[in-house]
Amino acid sequence: QFQLVESGGGLVQPGGSLRLSCEARGSSFVWYAIGWFRQVPGKEPEAISCISTSDRDIYYEDSVKGRFQISRDNAKNTAYLEMTNLKPEDTAVYYCAASFALGSDWRIRTKYETWGQGTQVTVSP
Repeated sequence: QFQLVESGGGLVQPGGSLRLSCEARGSSFVWYAIGWFRQVPGKEPEAISCISTSDRDIYYEDSVKGRFQISRDNAKNTAYLEMTNLKPEDTAVYYCAASFALGSDWRIRTKYETWGQGTQVTVSP
């Protein structure tokens, strides 16, 4: 069964950095766009970044633009989210998600068929 496995979360101080990984298993990774979402208790998941199958299209939410960088390595079936200059408001559970037919709006959650289990990122002194 096709699945995604996130890793790399943890506790960091403000201004610190983390690199999240999203490994795809059980299917051809190259056919899927990969999105990153984050969620805090009581709120809907927030789309923060997306990368297309060919790396041609890359998107960022304004709140993370310039601080986060998304990438993918199709040979390794893995996507990454490099996070720098982390802030307390970045604290959330981070999810990666795969979309076979994303369409025009990368922020629509229902366009992503497969989701990982999430990894906790906590930014605190």
